[in-house]
Amino acid sequence: MDFAFNEEQQMLVDATRRFMTEQYSFDYRRRIKESAQGFSRETWKQLAGLGLLALTIPEKDGGIGGGPIEAMLVSTIMGEGMLVEPFLTSAVVATQAIVTLGSDTQRATWLPAMSGGDLITVLAHDEEANRDDVYLTETVAARDGAGWIINGKKSLTYHAGLADLLLVSARTGDGKLALFAIPPNAQGVQLQPCVSVDDQRAATLQLESVHTSDNDRLGDNAAQALQDALDFGLAALCADAFGAMDKVLKATIEYSKVRVQFGAPIGSFQALQHRMTEMLMHLEQARSMMYLAASECNNSALSERNAALSAAKVLMGQAARYIGQQAVQLHGGMGMTDELNISHYFKRLLAFELRCGTTDQHLERYRRHLMAM
Repeated sequence: MDFAFNEEQQMLVDATRRFMTEQYSFDYRRRIKESAQGFSRETWKQLAGLGLLALTIPEKDGGIGGGPIEAMLVSTIMGEGMLVEPFLTSAVVATQAIVTLGSDTQRATWLPAMSGGDLITVLAHDEEANRDDVYLTETVAARDGAGWIINGKKSLTYHAGLADLLLVSARTGDGKLALFAIPPNAQGVQLQPCVSVDDQRAATLQLESVHTSDNDRLGDNAAQALQDALDFGLAALCADAFGAMDKVLKATIEYSKVRVQFGAPIGSFQALQHRMTEMLMHLEQARSMMYLAASECNNSALSERNAALSAAKVLMGQAARYIGQQAVQLHGGMGMTDELNISHYFKRLLAFELRCGTTDQHLERYRRHLMAM
């Protein structure tokens, strides 16, 4: 199988990596995450200028028309630089939800603004009840004349506090799942902001008698399209984690060449060489699973797709834990200091294990798939 990327994809990689290397240094990221907003509007507009916010928008809607492979390539570099801006949540997941569910008017209104960096949109879906099945959403939308009244609670949602528009999933009276576009400052919307373990901004949402109109509803039966968007996002999240793992291993190898103990670089010690070799083996396995996730996330056979994505999440979660822990240990006490980027990569990988379903949850989902065969 040929895993080589075409010329356009390689140009996309080169342009993105050049920007992240030259404009998004570790110190610059530190200043951003410590700021009041926790992200840089300037950086967001620069990403828009590069076309990255239009990456997964179809050409007919004014976008680049990239798919899972292009999202994987860019997300890998975002992981290398530990981007704290909402690329995954807005430019990938929310964009896909609008592309698949939005009306012509909604697409024409929101997608150009999103691709231009003027509108940050975040999908608010996760709840305690629907971690394994999107159909189990407990947030409800009740008819109110020509509109809707929404009540419910959404658990930790990355970048919800930065959003200009929230896409809230809710179950309607006929049992169908729908998405509703709601401004975060709408009456009845309460945000409880926090900072995630990997220094990104997040919030829980409480919705109490939130009024919205029919024009703000996306699609008639959103369950399958919502699952498609979430799977697209999961594949991109795996790529983000791979980028972080790759940087961690490279940094550890370089450190082992300059850290001297007992009169010799620690990289010359056979026991530590074996540990770094194990890290490399986990990384290469993670690379294969990242490719699998990207290639399968649009598979129309839902059961096969779920199994492939869960397998990728499990094995990449295990790789992330092993590589992150070994990197910290091989760096010694310095590995957990805030001044060294290794500790920040470790937290990025820890958050990966917890996002979009934990390693254990996906392992259970894969087990159920095998039992059903």
